[in-house]
Amino acid sequence: MKLEWLEATVLAAATVASAKDLAYSPPFYPSPWATGEGEWAEAYKKAVDFVSGLTLAEKVNITTGAGWEQERCVGETGGVPRLGMWGMCMQDSPLGVRNADYSSAFPAGVNVAATWDRRLAYQRGTAMGEEHRDKGVDVQLGPVAGPLGKNPDGGRGWEGFSPDPVLTGVMMAETIKGIQDAGVIACAKHFIMNEQEHFRQAGEAQGYGFNISQSLSSNVDDKTMHELYLWPFVDSVRAGVGSVMCSYNQINNSYGCSNSYTLNKLLKGELGFQGFVMSDWGAHHSGVGDALAGLDMSMPGDVILGSPYSFWGTNLTVSVLNSTIPEWRLDDMAVRIMAAYYKVGRDRHRTPPNFSSWTRDEYGYEHFIVQENYVKLNERVNVQRDHANVIRKIGSDSIVMLKNNGGLPLTHQERLVAILGEDAGSNAYGANGCSDRGCDNGTLAMGWGSGTANFPYLITPEQAIQNEVLNYGNGDTNVFAVTDNGALSQMAALASTASVALVFVNADSGEGYISVDGNEGDRKNMTLWKNGEELIKTATANCNNTIVIMHTPNAVLVDSWYDNENITAILWAGMPGQESGRSLVDVLYGRTNPGGKTPFTWGKERKDWGSPLLTKPNNGHGAPQDDFTDVLIDYRRFDKDNVEPIFEFGFGLSYTKFEFSDIQVKALNHGEYNATVGKTKPAPSLGKPGNASDHLFPSNINRVRQYLYPYLNSTDLKASANDPDYGMNASAYIPPHATDSDPQDLLPASGPSGGNPGLFEDLIEVTATVTNTGSVTGDEVPQLYVSLGGADDPVKVLRAFDRVTIAPGQKLRWTATLNRRDLSNWDVPSQNWIISDAPKKVWVGNSSRKLPLSADLPKVQ
Repeated sequence: MKLEWLEATVLAAATVASAKDLAYSPPFYPSPWATGEGEWAEAYKKAVDFVSGLTLAEKVNITTGAGWEQERCVGETGGVPRLGMWGMCMQDSPLGVRNADYSSAFPAGVNVAATWDRRLAYQRGTAMGEEHRDKGVDVQLGPVAGPLGKNPDGGRGWEGFSPDPVLTGVMMAETIKGIQDAGVIACAKHFIMNEQEHFRQAGEAQGYGFNISQSLSSNVDDKTMHELYLWPFVDSVRAGVGSVMCSYNQINNSYGCSNSYTLNKLLKGELGFQGFVMSDWGAHHSGVGDALAGLDMSMPGDVILGSPYSFWGTNLTVSVLNSTIPEWRLDDMAVRIMAAYYKVGRDRHRTPPNFSSWTRDEYGYEHFIVQENYVKLNERVNVQRDHANVIRKIGSDSIVMLKNNGGLPLTHQERLVAILGEDAGSNAYGANGCSDRGCDNGTLAMGWGSGTANFPYLITPEQAIQNEVLNYGNGDTNVFAVTDNGALSQMAALASTASVALVFVNADSGEGYISVDGNEGDRKNMTLWKNGEELIKTATANCNNTIVIMHTPNAVLVDSWYDNENITAILWAGMPGQESGRSLVDVLYGRTNPGGKTPFTWGKERKDWGSPLLTKPNNGHGAPQDDFTDVLIDYRRFDKDNVEPIFEFGFGLSYTKFEFSDIQVKALNHGEYNATVGKTKPAPSLGKPGNASDHLFPSNINRVRQYLYPYLNSTDLKASANDPDYGMNASAYIPPHATDSDPQDLLPASGPSGGNPGLFEDLIEVTATVTNTGSVTGDEVPQLYVSLGGADDPVKVLRAFDRVTIAPGQKLRWTATLNRRDLSNWDVPSQNWIISDAPKKVWVGNSSRKLPLSADLPKVQ
């Protein structure tokens, strides 16, 4: 590259933030063009053929959203009417079709992680993909690896999977494969370092009374970026993900959708990403700058949601005509979009959107924001199929039994079952009564924000338990519920007569544009909500067989009550979706043997997890600065600081017992790892932009107010543009080499699908025996951890796992492999992965703190 990668790395390593010396994100240009290597070859060829036949305005049209609430989906591009192609539909969410009817509400990502079952992740992805496909969606806006989970109290961690990059990476990959095998483009988000809701958007923060002018900057060094936050996006690219969403926040003081280092160098250059980068809604910050920095699609197209102006649209047409943006860059945007389109088969099974994101009414305005063109909007297409089965399965398999002193399973012999707590019951406003689930009323089955979906129904724990007792019991059991959290005296009276008291408590979180009880997306503390601790205290004071069930997005503080002798069992049920109650009773009554493992650590106090959320501006009126200084998050932090958790990462009990024995380690034959060398081919040019007169607004189009078009109003380019900077000298704001189309140097760690192919070569095989020593069949999750051996490395890191079903007395031989990436560290000077000389060790067990087997690893290179 014209800008040497070593120079860029030196600059990237300087990330100490202060008012005088802010972190800096070095430039990296030009934006790498797609090559169609590997599994992308056929789709790339189709895309090139298609884009080669488009006009300049048509290329612009498929890169730019039509505007907020102008079409049925939360975001839709323009189309190519001449070729019968309507615009592409982008729709939330990572757990179902947002703002739609007759579709499913799936368990949150955190529940999928708690199953530790990649097969269930794939099945959920496939089911969600089918529902989006049949609603007419082209791109499902999920899954989520950002936030990864640096902060346990961060608002949107539940949308993703786990603060461990390997567990998240596996679940990302399987979810993506499932979505795309169903014929819908998946969108890995939010790229990258999007770890909290506070200050993610300056305007949003101003609405909460903070006087800042720019969004939060997540300041990260090169090593931490590669070894932690980038890791699951590597797995996403390897899974063939079609799109990636850039984030609201800044990275080293450069906005996520304007950051040439993260988009051009890391994502497209190093990881060889062949799909397209779309902006988060309102995260597009400039026309020329973002295009050259690697953004390929502007969503939803307008500068501010609901405005008639766009950084692209007409302005992008002008920018290509005046050579500010080279034609090849626009061609590459369009090719990347269409390659993803063809890769998942959108050309074979595509239907127009048959629902509206803006109203549940059957008829309404097609262009909702301007109230134009009254049509049938919602066609009431039921896409649920039998997906309730996989939802229920994930719900029960994700339940983590944190404690059991004989309280579970229930036997149907209990004379009186007490159900205590609002979290057991219904939302008095209705399951969908709070917009985007922006309240904590009734049982918690998903968090709040754009990562939600409408419930087609919600089976509450109260309903399911009563149904279980009445339909499957012996007729002698009574069951009563008190679901007003303020009714402590009534709870005490009921608990004092109960055979078992089931106490339901929760804590909620979500996206920053909604505040619930002063929680501005992120949680303001880590305690239970709505008097939860008092409910537990009341129950335990009156019943010596109290079972606590928690619905939470991550850990809560349980130190004041978890070891109470009257608490006979504790279950964490996460955010399980529409089948919540039925999933729970499957575990309570022993039809499902709990096999879930906690995908995060439970500490004794907030400081155990490390640095707190940044909740107060620390850089005057400028961008708040948040430093990410190492890879020690969650269990890695607890291990390094030698802090004893209450429940460690990977922990979960069963109704049976398992033992581990006989670990064996074997080096595998492998080749030599070599840095990638050579150059790319030159940027392909697929057409000429033509003249301004070729792109005037067509006379046969009936203009819609505020709709974002690619056409010119005049052959006078300056007059056609609505960019106040149009008249600036191009050299004053176009970075050096940003428009180069010459062959570019390949990066040492780069490759066509996630990086240098040698990184994914298996080097070591580890085997161990897992035995069910109990009396019932159960699921176990063997977990393999590695010590990389360096002074600054975590004590151990998860590298492999599986979920296996084992019958009583059965011995299962479990095998896992370690590839070169698993054993490597990121070396900043060489900009490559290296296996250090430090001695390495492997552990196998069933949690991060219960690892009975260990072995030294042989040296490999």
